[in-house]
Amino acid sequence: MSAKQQAAISNLMHLLKEWDKGSLNVRRNILNDFIIQHQNTTGTEIEEEFAHSASLFFTRITSWLRLTYMVGTCLSEQLKAIKIFLNTSSSNKFLSEFLEVGCLYTLLEIINLKQSDEVNKTLALDILNCIANFGRNYKEIICECYGIRSIAECMAKSRSETTQIQANYLLENLAKGNPKFQMQVYKGLIALLPCSSPKAQELAAQTLKVVQPIVCESNQSLVEPLIALLQSLHIEVQYEAIELIKLLMDYNVKDALIKSLVHILKPPKKLEQIKSEETEEKEGSQTGVVDFFVQQAAAAKTIGILVCLSNEIAEQFLSLQVIHNLIYAMGNEEYAESQRQASITLEFFVKNFPIVADHVKEAMGDQLFEAFLTDPDGLYARMTPIQADVCRSNKVNIPYRSSA
Repeated sequence: MSAKQQAAISNLMHLLKEWDKGSLNVRRNILNDFIIQHQNTTGTEIEEEFAHSASLFFTRITSWLRLTYMVGTCLSEQLKAIKIFLNTSSSNKFLSEFLEVGCLYTLLEIINLKQSDEVNKTLALDILNCIANFGRNYKEIICECYGIRSIAECMAKSRSETTQIQANYLLENLAKGNPKFQMQVYKGLIALLPCSSPKAQELAAQTLKVVQPIVCESNQSLVEPLIALLQSLHIEVQYEAIELIKLLMDYNVKDALIKSLVHILKPPKKLEQIKSEETEEKEGSQTGVVDFFVQQAAAAKTIGILVCLSNEIAEQFLSLQVIHNLIYAMGNEEYAESQRQASITLEFFVKNFPIVADHVKEAMGDQLFEAFLTDPDGLYARMTPIQADVCRSNKVNIPYRSSA
């Protein structure tokens, strides 16, 4: 045995003895020293330093983790040290040991513990992502441990955007090269759309654009929560929702999405009741009414984007009497953005379908129609109450049959 090997054994025995008898501060210092010294160390170098017995130190860290993670004792240091071991070239051995003692369940619990710091949740997600990168078998193991549900729950409830982004990245990773569970990830992302976190909604819609082509078949349960995202006051959420709707025009939920977009251009019958109830509540913020108006404007905008994709889509909207609803939205004096977006979208139909131009001119009258053609973007600012009422009470019914 060489002098170097003897020194390594001696150092290891001293370290293990110090760890076993050491206080919390002693163990924290050992972990911090290890983290600083081994940021860019290979698996071979770690094994040589620990006399080819690095597992003795690794198992002590994982054992302490399972005992203390509920109270958060040195949790950041433990997770950082574990990540170093799992990132080394000889990490297969460490990963096997890590999984055998049930630390995967520990990580999944950490990310949803109320008392867990957001930094620690991010570190735990990072390690889970590291495990997923080992290949399909390990992705399946994470999923079999109810990992998808835990990660999605963490993403929905987290107060940190960094944590949410890490959780979202992990869900996307689990969907790729994992045919057994890709549909489960897809459904998990759909379940995130109605959550209360705008960032989680944005990320889920964004990732669905990646996962949808992987699973091929779209799910009808996606339609309602996706359309509901158009109520969001966060422009980035609306943007991702519209982009996802654009993608879904090539899938079997296309018809349902188009019908829903046309439908929400007109208020539900219960809107007047909501208005009445919110007027009676002096401290009411008229949230329900605003939600509808925001969604109405977003729907008009979305339709304007979709009809530019293909003539077939435009014809399908026409067959559903979208013109009647767009003119109705133009008369919404309570929300200028609805008027503006509906007017801009209506301009497309008027310019591209002569039959639409004839019906719209007849419904609006010469003066309003001329003003509309001159400046559809700014018409709402000059529209009189009488003209708005003409729009809301329009009876346009274009007998158009889609070729789709």
